[in-house]
Amino acid sequence: MASTFSLPEPLQRFLSKFPLHTYPPIEVTAKNPLQRPTLWIAPPRTTAIDQNTNSDILSADVECLKWQAYIALRGLTNVAVRWDISPEGGIDGRLPCLHTPAFDAKDELLAPRGIPGWVDGRVHGGNDPLNGYKDGSLQDESHAWVSLLEGVVHAALVLSEPPQPVLSQLFQTAAAGGMAIAVTLSPPPAPLTGLSSLLPSYGTNISLSSIQGQYAEAIASLSERLGTDTWFLGSENPTALDALAFAYLHSLFNSKDSTRIEVTRRVNLVAWEQRVRTQVEAAFTVA
Repeated sequence: MASTFSLPEPLQRFLSKFPLHTYPPIEVTAKNPLQRPTLWIAPPRTTAIDQNTNSDILSADVECLKWQAYIALRGLTNVAVRWDISPEGGIDGRLPCLHTPAFDAKDELLAPRGIPGWVDGRVHGGNDPLNGYKDGSLQDESHAWVSLLEGVVHAALVLSEPPQPVLSQLFQTAAAGGMAIAVTLSPPPAPLTGLSSLLPSYGTNISLSSIQGQYAEAIASLSERLGTDTWFLGSENPTALDALAFAYLHSLFNSKDSTRIEVTRRVNLVAWEQRVRTQVEAAFTVA
């Protein structure tokens, strides 16, 4: 059925000078096809990887490290990592991203929100409504611990790092917002404000010393809650909370003295981080 609308003659003559051409898609053939899943991460603290111990393969960025830990603690191994891609090359301009091979179709690049589903498809553990916790009350408690780690502990970690240019800090904060493992929890914890917002509240100047007391209480509570358990909240197997806790503890161990000492004086947290670090490192190799 022909359209009853037509363009004015002058406009038709003008547009005729700019014809629209369409071309078939160009198939990109990879010189070296992807053989195994590869996680794109921010670089480790040093790129001098020890092939015998596989040390220093963990990202220095806590957001990337959360997902390294999540993948490893769900039981996957032989996952490659690469850190030669800038954040702008990732989905939505941020890292990490997971590049997965598809032998019968095209490779797929997943944002963090797609990683849990991909992992579930390989370990067949995505049908647990409690997400690995023993009961509903412990699952609810996990939300509070996630908020504590993503709130006070995250603030202490950020404030203990060397200062960055204001614009760079704003863009990094915006890029990290909403991509934590907390999004896999149902329901997710309450949204954070202040430090997690693009623009902090006017009239405030938050320093590490101003939250040192809250940070110390948070670490003490974390240590007390872990006790001598193998996994947080007494879970039989590691959960998303364990991945989150490891990422922050490992990052805190590499922060400035005033922040690191608060963690190193907790013997059970030190031993737990060392044990989990061995498992996480063993799951990855350099692409």
